[in-house]
Amino acid sequence: MSFVTMDDGVRLWTETTGRGAPVVLLHGGPGLWDYLGPLAGLFGDGVAVHRFDQRGCGRSWPSDEQRLDRLVADLEILRRHWGYERWSVAGHSFGATLALAYAGAHPDRLAWVGYLSGTGLGDWRTGYRAERDRRMTAGESARLAELGALPVRSPEQEREFRTLAWFTDHADRERAWEWAAQDAAAPYEINWVANRRLATEAADWPEADVRRIAVPVSVIHGAGDPRPVGSVAALAGALPDGRLHVLEGAGHHPWRERPGELGGLLREVGIPAQGKSWDPRPPRGPSPGG
Repeated sequence: MSFVTMDDGVRLWTETTGRGAPVVLLHGGPGLWDYLGPLAGLFGDGVAVHRFDQRGCGRSWPSDEQRLDRLVADLEILRRHWGYERWSVAGHSFGATLALAYAGAHPDRLAWVGYLSGTGLGDWRTGYRAERDRRMTAGESARLAELGALPVRSPEQEREFRTLAWFTDHADRERAWEWAAQDAAAPYEINWVANRRLATEAADWPEADVRRIAVPVSVIHGAGDPRPVGSVAALAGALPDGRLHVLEGAGHHPWRERPGELGGLLREVGIPAQGKSWDPRPPRGPSPGG
């Protein structure tokens, strides 16, 4: 664990595991914190996996600068800090949108993009809300609305609110509440300012920008994610080098329900596919005596 200072003085919490071809994981929200440790372990050997809390979130320092271009700039600073000429990015949920934004701005710095459990193109909210409501009882829906309307929530109310908001994300309905409760217990505040600003900006992202992303993109989606697969299929079709991979029986966090299938897919189509001899760092001059 270490902190990396951005050009405006904000310090970001980071974590690195493994050695080899580099990938950075981008958490969702917006306004949450890194929860992608289980995903990091699925890339296998020969991979250096970097994770971090986005500015103003989790263990990173506070920041009022909540814009996509600012988060993209943070990623470039992290790339230079870690010393890579090129690397790969894999984002989950909102992080998938951020990964595409980075790809659009810096395609020459990328080898591969993983787009996991995103929202795709077009109207995804109608289908998502219908499926979310189907997975909730009337009492659960009423309680979620009641807790959401409170100006201040106690720690117990906050955990209940998060659990109710998140348990519909999982395809395994027998373990959905357990998993959501585990995530809800994280000791960090949700950055609602970041959530509102970045979600609004991401919703207005033009499709024309997507069609200009000339980087290999693996669009990975759980068939049991309440966010409709049709929207991510449309995104995969719009990308010049996009490939859609649907995981049956998986929800919004496919590493929970289908870790074996997801890990196999990442090792097949992700950065390890470039070969262990791939060196992402800038070329060095000849060694002494060489």
